Amino acid sequence: MNIAAMIDHTLLKADATREEVAKLTEEAKKYGFASVCVNPTWVAFSADQLKGTEVKVCTVIGFPLGATTSAVKAFETQDAIANGATEVDMVINIGALKAKDNELVEKDIRAVVEAAKGKALVKVIIETCLLTDEEKVRACELAVQAGADFVKTSTGFSTGGATREDIALMRKTVGAGVGVKASGGVRSLEDMNGMIEAGASRIGASSGVKIMEGGTSTSSY
Repeated sequence: MNIAAMIDHTLLKADATREEVAKLTEEAKKYGFASVCVNPTWVAFSADQLKGTEVKVCTVIGFPLGATTSAVKAFETQDAIANGATEVDMVINIGALKAKDNELVEKDIRAVVEAAKGKALVKVIIETCLLTDEEKVRACELAVQAGADFVKTSTGFSTGGATREDIALMRKTVGAGVGVKASGGVRSLEDMNGMIEAGASRIGASSGVKIMEGGTSTSSY
């Protein structure tokens, strides 16, 4: 198994500099990571740095709260794709999910799916640490109904990250045809293997280099 090809090498902190993003892209090329995951402002730069490689450019939409409108999320998606993104990780409307407004949640996801159609993969961040198991299942079901390619545990900016139990529940809910991304707190090869065993098909981590070298990082994402 090529574990590097399962890692979205991530740098989403607010104070990330051009030099740090350039280092991220160089590491992604060196190890053959699936993608770099950066904030939208760094998409064009990352795409230029990764031109001619197989490393994708992933970005985040409605991040980290998920509380922007569907129209804004769709525009963000279109803008990111125009700048070179081929994967987008969008945050659901968490408040609407908790209020059982399933129609709004699904329409919100669908707006991003339609904006990305044929141009970028869509991963749906459900922020598991804020949800009950029933809400996690419902969020995954709505993501599948809206046509998403992946469901994803966490932003890495809330009260907790991925757990094996959540990954197993998400995999059971979406079945084999939809990806499951574990993110938030995956700091070592042991952590990563546990997530894969539970059903993850992609790992979001700022610790990709540490994972590849067999070490452990203290990063929260």
